[in-house]
Amino acid sequence: MLSDIHAFLGTTTPQGWITAALAHPDILLLDHKNCEYKAASNAINLMAKYQEKEALVMAMARLAREELAHHEQVMKIMKRRGITLRPLTASRYAMGLRKLVRRTEPGMMTDILLISAFIEARSCERFGAVAPHLEELGRFYNGLLKSEARHYQGYLKLARLYGDADDIARRIDVIRPVEQALIADPDPEFRFHSGLPA
Repeated sequence: MLSDIHAFLGTTTPQGWITAALAHPDILLLDHKNCEYKAASNAINLMAKYQEKEALVMAMARLAREELAHHEQVMKIMKRRGITLRPLTASRYAMGLRKLVRRTEPGMMTDILLISAFIEARSCERFGAVAPHLEELGRFYNGLLKSEARHYQGYLKLARLYGDADDIARRIDVIRPVEQALIADPDPEFRFHSGLPA
């Protein structure tokens, strides 16, 4: 599972990020909670934007329910650990990727689906990177690996269903180096998808 994701992403999480994650489990969980909510919101937005795409609508409905269930699970872990809910600024990661989205169709839909696949794949890769260093949380993250991998594959499947294969290949080549830089370059804030802690 992870070998396919590593091949798709082309890079792995820097050790410095893993060290920061172990030093800041409260921020890791707070931002993970936010990421699950944003993933559900993204799925719902896609359902609304592309209502005529039946396969997409059905897939996004299932994904949104699953992401919200994960959100609830993270909330329960935070409550058990006494972590107080508080707002966090968003990381530069998703915003940096979304700058690549083309403004006209069908390129816009292809780009949104591919970027969503990259985000899900990186989430899965990060769960795999940090889980061996944690106990209770590590078991939870290992449990999420399969579903996150399925989400990444689902987004790619939809991109291929509705998009052009040559265009998809070209866009992956555009998105991949930007994604790699966002998780490897120095980053002033630690977040679930942040770069190397500055």
